[in-house]
This record gives sequence, C-alpha cells and structure tokens, in this order.
Amino acid sequence: MMMHLSIPMMIGMSVGTIYNVINAYFIGMLHNTQMMSAITLGLPIFTVLMALGNVFGVGGGTFITRLISQNETERAKKIAGYTFYGSLISGILFAILAFFIADPVVRGLGADQMTYLFTKQYVLMLSSAGFMIIVNFALEQLVRALGASKESMYGIFIATGLSLILDPLLILGFGWHVAGAALAMALSNLGSAIYYIYFLEKRSTALSGFMKHFFLSVREQLEIYKIGMAELFQSAFMIVSTLLLNHFAIFYGDDVVAGFGIALRIVQIPEFLTMGLFLGLIPFFAFNYGKPNIKRLKAGIKAASVWIAAISILFVGIVYIFRTPIFALFTTDKELLTVGTLILVAMLISALFNGFTGLFMGIFQATGQGTPTTILAILQGVLYIPIIFILHMTFGLHGVIWSMTVTEIITCLVGVMLFIPFQLQLNKKAIVTNEA
Repeated sequence: MMMHLSIPMMIGMSVGTIYNVINAYFIGMLHNTQMMSAITLGLPIFTVLMALGNVFGVGGGTFITRLISQNETERAKKIAGYTFYGSLISGILFAILAFFIADPVVRGLGADQMTYLFTKQYVLMLSSAGFMIIVNFALEQLVRALGASKESMYGIFIATGLSLILDPLLILGFGWHVAGAALAMALSNLGSAIYYIYFLEKRSTALSGFMKHFFLSVREQLEIYKIGMAELFQSAFMIVSTLLLNHFAIFYGDDVVAGFGIALRIVQIPEFLTMGLFLGLIPFFAFNYGKPNIKRLKAGIKAASVWIAAISILFVGIVYIFRTPIFALFTTDKELLTVGTLILVAMLISALFNGFTGLFMGIFQATGQGTPTTILAILQGVLYIPIIFILHMTFGLHGVIWSMTVTEIITCLVGVMLFIPFQLQLNKKAIVTNEA
C-alpha cells in the first residue's frame, strides 16, 4: 500500500524537477545573466502562489482524508468545493493586488538597475496568470487526499509535457524571454488543473459533484485553515529568507545570484524524490490516524524514515559526484560555474536533512497537529534571519552560501524534538484503542 502511494508520487516529483528547470534551461540559451537573475529574483512570487494553493489544498485535503476514513463523504465533498472556489478567488485577488504594487515588489525582491525590467516583466506575467497555479496546487492536494497517487503523477506529466512545448515556443519562438517563461509555467499548470477537475468530477466516487458546493460552517473552515495557514506562514518566511539571500547575493554580483538560481533547480532532483515519498504517504497517515489504526501508522512512519535516508544519501551522492558537468549544462560562464558548484555542494548537504523535516511536517499535517505544524513552518524563516547576518559578517560570501545549510540542520533537529511527544501521544492512543 505504501509503495502504491509513494512510487507514483516519487516518479511524478522527479519528472517535476524537469518541469522546474526547463524554463531556466531555455532562458540560459539566451546567454543573458540578467534574465537568469530575473527569474531567480522572481521565485518568491511562485512560492506565494504555491502557498496560497496549499493553504486550501493541504488543509482541505488532509481534512477530506480523515472524513473519508469515517465514511463522511458528503462533508468531504463540501470541503472539496470550498477548496476549489477558495483557491480560485484568492488567485484573482492576488492578480489584482499585484497589478497595483508591482514596482515596490520588484524593488523589494532585490532587482537592481540591470535586472529591474526583466524582473518586473516576469513578476507581472506570473502574478496575472497565477490563479492557474494556485488552483492546480489546491486540486492536486485533493487528488492526493483520495490516495490517487497515479492520477496526481499524471497531472505532473501533463504540466511537464506542456512546459516542454510552451517554453521554447514562448521564450525563443515568440521572443518573450522571461515573460514567456512565466506564461508557460502558468499555462502548464492550467493543463494539469483541468485534468484534476476531470478526475475528481468524473472518476472519483468520493468527491464527484464537489463543484456544486461552496459554503462551509465556520468550524469546518477553521479545521482547514489551522493546517493550511501553516503553509502560508512557511512560505512567508521562505520569502523573507529568499529576499535576504538575494540582497546578500547581489552584493557579490549577478553571477552569485544566478548561481543560487541554477543550484536550487539542480538540487531539487534528490529533494523532490524524498518529497514525493512523504507527500504520497500523507493520505496513508491521515487515514490510519482517523480510523484509528495506530500500529499501521507507526509502521508507515518507520518505513518512510528508512526510505528517505536511503534516497537522500544515494541521490545526493550522485549529484555531488557529477556536480560540475551537471552545472555546466546551464552556463558556459567560468566564474558562474565556479561559484555555482560551491553553492550546489552546500545545498546538497541541506537536502540530506530537508527530507526528514518534510516528513515530520507531513505527519503533523496529516494528523491535524496544528501547533507543531506551525512551529516547523515558521522556524526556518525565524532562524535564517540571524544566521545569515552572523555568518555573512563572519565569513563573507562563504557565510551566505552555507547559511541555509546551517538553518536546515537546526530545523530538522527541532522536528525530532517535536516528534518525540507526538510519538508518546500515539502510544497512549494505541493503548486506548487496544492496538498496542
């Protein structure tokens, strides 16, 4: 059962890494470091869009799985409908807001005189079409909530396939460069969102007819937001971290900014594999916690931990060994290649701990643990602020490069500390339900 849920997600997330580097690859073909820097500076906008989708998708999806485990399918449909329309409305409102505050946002992202125009074009296009991304992320979580990992994977395949077509067409063919990259990303997400709607409405027995529902009681909305808002908090602090990183990186030149952007996309290969594992298992955790079947839940957590350790060590090792030729696929600039490979090494070490942090977060989300979910969500951003300042003042560029690695290690250790009392809670629950 675990492999049935996880393997399609791991495959889908691995293919998703291709989707995430495609636009960087085609932008790189233009041999313009300012354009590469612009799509790096604009990454926080995509983070916000993803977070808004996950506010509804993660909060609603885990709630839906627990309801289905208790045979409350009608309530689950109402949650799904609210999730869909809530994500759509939030996307429209985000686009309107972005239109009025684009200039200060671009300056806040760290764009200088050389990158300002390209960054603004990227931000405006991504924000305008962002509702497609928000809805897609929300619906993908609903599909996962049903344990339909294959269908979630198919949606990622659709987005990746469309990106392979749209990126060269819009970036190179139409000559829209960074604006084309943003539009291609949004349209690719729209394609997978349409597929998810089809699956949920036509092929899902549990949520068929969900689009007829919109309104929810305040209590049910709070159940969604207590988990979903943690995603927004996490993303807000991620944005703060990214802005800080961008501002410090810009101090050392466009090569450093572009190096972080390329390295981030490369390191997603091992990170997305482990992410696919624990994301695929969130419905498993939620279902068995809601049932409850604590013995099966604990066995699943143990198995997931072993697999994440094995995957992280194996794939981080492979990417590390071939780091220079892999990075050279994105640039021929020798200075960028030198600093970029150093950045990549630091990010690969972070990836060894990132998988376990994500697993802890997934377990807390699936079981409706609002407090530890929120703590982990905001901790990384809170820690990163003093860490990057201290390391930058002490070690200069090397301090900036390794600041995220130090933060990730500490966050993972805190995740272990939060998991210990939860483990004790599970033991008590197992005794009550005679499953110990």
